[in-house]
Amino acid sequence: MLIEKKWILKEGTDESNVRQLSSELGVDPVLAELLVQRGVHTFEQARAFFRPNLKDLHDPFLMKDMDKAVERLHDAVVSREKILVYGDYDVDGTTAVSLVYSFLRKLTRSVDFYIPERYDEGYGVSYKGIDWAHENGFNLIITLDCGIKANEKVEYARERGIDVIICDHHLPENELPKAVAVLDPKREDCYYPFDDLSGCGVGFKLVQGYAQRYGVPFETLIPLLDLIVVSIASDLVSVVDENRILAHYGLKQLNSNPREGLLAMIQLSGLEPGHLTIDDIVFKIGPRINAAGRMESGRIAVELLTASNAREAIRIGTEINEHNNERKNIDRRITQEALEMVESGSQFDISHPEAGGCLSSEKATIVYNPQWHKGVVGIVASRLVEAFYKPTIVFTKSQGGFVTGSARSVHGFDLYDAIESCADLLENFGGHLYAAGLTLKEENLPEFCERIEKFISEAIIPEMQTPVVDVDAVLNFSQITPKFLRILKQFQPFGPGNSMPIFRTDNVYDNGNIRRVGAEAGHLKLELIQESQPYHHISAIAFNMADFFDHIKAGNPIDVCYSIVENYYRGTANTQLRVKDMHERDEMI
Repeated sequence: MLIEKKWILKEGTDESNVRQLSSELGVDPVLAELLVQRGVHTFEQARAFFRPNLKDLHDPFLMKDMDKAVERLHDAVVSREKILVYGDYDVDGTTAVSLVYSFLRKLTRSVDFYIPERYDEGYGVSYKGIDWAHENGFNLIITLDCGIKANEKVEYARERGIDVIICDHHLPENELPKAVAVLDPKREDCYYPFDDLSGCGVGFKLVQGYAQRYGVPFETLIPLLDLIVVSIASDLVSVVDENRILAHYGLKQLNSNPREGLLAMIQLSGLEPGHLTIDDIVFKIGPRINAAGRMESGRIAVELLTASNAREAIRIGTEINEHNNERKNIDRRITQEALEMVESGSQFDISHPEAGGCLSSEKATIVYNPQWHKGVVGIVASRLVEAFYKPTIVFTKSQGGFVTGSARSVHGFDLYDAIESCADLLENFGGHLYAAGLTLKEENLPEFCERIEKFISEAIIPEMQTPVVDVDAVLNFSQITPKFLRILKQFQPFGPGNSMPIFRTDNVYDNGNIRRVGAEAGHLKLELIQESQPYHHISAIAFNMADFFDHIKAGNPIDVCYSIVENYYRGTANTQLRVKDMHERDEMI
């Protein structure tokens, strides 16, 4: 059953500014309004927005400790010290490791990489990883997408004669690790102009700084940009400022000359080479790379992304794709089990924790099953939010008598803050506003659930309990001209901070060709028309909206909100509306 969503039209912008910009650019006022919404008010700003330039990247040496990091890295290269590139097992971490490792491999043979095992070592820098580095004679560790909270681990490495350079983008604690250098734009004492880089982005700034100081041509960094756009898209960092430039050129690289590993992923995903978008990365490429760390080992993801020939890339890519298929099967099964647990009200019994159960309330969804696969609980949590639209935590059993969970929130509610209020019951936790991970002892689970439910119940407000569709502008189908589409395409790459525009059109009909599609006939394929142009139809796809079939098939009108996309099939591009939501209008008399 679909949850009814509230549509909110964005507040009006400065009309005189919109008119002026529309006139100066010669574009539809709706497009000018979209620009003003994005902080683009002048012709010059519009030119910069539509024409990102690598020359506008920020100077890497504006980042705190960049001097120290570059100098220590150079010392290691020239003296042939063994360098270990160490990163997280998710997409951001493995792309970051692949980027820095690929760069360093051209400067020295004394470099290797390390990805911790998700289920054995957990997230971030591990004692096991440091011991491995020590046993194998490494003098320098570069951490990527992790390390900012690894104070004790860094000290442990230092005691063993290993220097550490930290490259991270997570929020630091009050006290920074005593590393040789700590690169993190979110440091309080760091005045770098842009603080929303991905972990891979911080790694790129390190190699950019090295190249800049030691005469490595910037052109040699261009082939690394396909890795950056995969990290930006997958880690859901904002696509503004420096990230917009990197994503723009990263997509150009991905579409024109991708590395062998990413080309293998493109082929295995059934995507059209040359026409890839951020969405293709988010929904097709990223999850496949992520599946390696979820189901097996993040190391094979790096092996894929650094593969030097097509045969090896296809071999590793096929293995990863199989892990992804396994992940999807497990994901579907566990999601179904969790849904049934919530709907049946199967309550958790502390005296029989092995049975798991539901710890949900009116304001939150919390479920626990010790048998669930740790690698998919985050995905399952997202599915439960879609189903019930409540802050959600999915728990499973971890090693050593611990319970680990993934949390997902709803729009406007700070779930990280809620989790932090129970910090005294937790072994560790991390994340941000809408997504977090946590670990605690099983015996603390009931008290944790009681306290966090109380926190959520007191903090959440009714407006947060209804899903919202933010509508950018009202549009008539007659405005969707080739010129409109050409300019709208230049708003890409889309992502947080530059979301794909959502339009609203009221009182539209299907031309009679509506049909159910998909494996379970859960989606709708439509040909939509407006009464003012009854012979001009536009193709649309509405995922998971089969409940509206009878109403629309009977010839009744609907209101729709949607994004406009290009759908490529066998080399042909077709304009398509991707329906976000629809409302039934009164039936025709």
